[in-house]
Amino acid sequence: MCEEHPSRDSGPRFHPETYARRRYPPGRKADARREAPGYGEPMPATPTGLRAVSSALLAMSRPLEVQDVLHTIVASARELLDAEYAALGVPDDHGGFAQFVVDGVSEEQWKAIGPLPRRHGILAALLEEGRTERLADVRRDPRFKRWPAAHPDMSDFIGLPVRHGDETIAALFLANKRCPHPENTCGFTEEDEELLGMLAQHAAIALTNARLYERSRELTIAEERSRLAHELHDAVSQKLFSLRLTAQAATALVDRDPARAKEELHQVAALAAEAADELRAAVVELRPAALDEDGLVATLRTQIRVLDRAHAARVTFRGEGVRALPAAQEEALLRVAQEALHNALRHSGAAHVDVVLRRAGRGAVLRVTDDGSGFDARGVRRAGRHLGLVSMRDRAAGVGGSLTVDSAPGKGTTIEMEVPGG
Repeated sequence: MCEEHPSRDSGPRFHPETYARRRYPPGRKADARREAPGYGEPMPATPTGLRAVSSALLAMSRPLEVQDVLHTIVASARELLDAEYAALGVPDDHGGFAQFVVDGVSEEQWKAIGPLPRRHGILAALLEEGRTERLADVRRDPRFKRWPAAHPDMSDFIGLPVRHGDETIAALFLANKRCPHPENTCGFTEEDEELLGMLAQHAAIALTNARLYERSRELTIAEERSRLAHELHDAVSQKLFSLRLTAQAATALVDRDPARAKEELHQVAALAAEAADELRAAVVELRPAALDEDGLVATLRTQIRVLDRAHAARVTFRGEGVRALPAAQEEALLRVAQEALHNALRHSGAAHVDVVLRRAGRGAVLRVTDDGSGFDARGVRRAGRHLGLVSMRDRAAGVGGSLTVDSAPGKGTTIEMEVPGG
């Protein structure tokens, strides 16, 4: 079903006289009426047809991915109208199809047919003009050119747009209605058109829902990637930074104080183990392991002590009456403290970094101050740079808190985060 297929304006009803006027000269109207699809056929959809539509709708109502929904629509339409072939194309923005599925054609035959069809001829009428097409013989339509070499031969044809609101989101078409009596000429009837129209309405809903589901899943994956990026940046990179500083200190002590160097190397091993724990925690969405064991204040005090020992700068900590906070708030405070310390010690050239965690009503306030080189906080925020600052702001907002950054070149930096309690 990859080539052109022919055309007629459609309304909700089809009448053979209309077909005759449109497609044949006056002298051949009688022949046209006999040849027209629907000639002599009953108008209303039969109970059997409605039951078939109901079965098709049930098949499409299952939660499926877009590609599965497309295949279900095509297979349901082919079975519903008892056709040899069915196809459905989802248009792209370049005159072709983003997706195109068929039923009734083997995989080998489909591969041999070649490239997907373009949107012209009857396919253009279906998609761009929103016209239903029902034809006694597609090969007689003046817009038909030829099939690809491996394409199955087709005669009678029906196609219609699948619409969601004012948007045509796909084209559904079928060919070669099966004849219960091969000696007779068969074609798609007005009842077939009516049933297919009912199916197409629900197909549009099913396809739209599947697209929304896939979009939601894509957003979830993107959010998860962002979360992992922040977790790895906030947690593991901090541990690795501490590990590097401690290893450097041990190297410097090897000759003049072997005993102290040995202690530092033990600390390196401990930090490496903690980094591995944090990596596992980030992947499975657990909060930092030390928080569960020691609590926020003790965890901060331990980590700051390590940094103070390993770094030339003086690093101090004070905890002032902080009560236990909800897990999400504690984790956010720890991550922001780690990021602020990382930035101060690695980038600012500070001689002193001070960390204060104090109670504020039922919540807490964290303040990290350094006397380093500072930076243009407004410029960085306007430009949207610096993953660390973005991560800290996201952390604060994620627990209903706020974060302020006060810095200027040559003036040091103060980062303050406030979070509510439980």
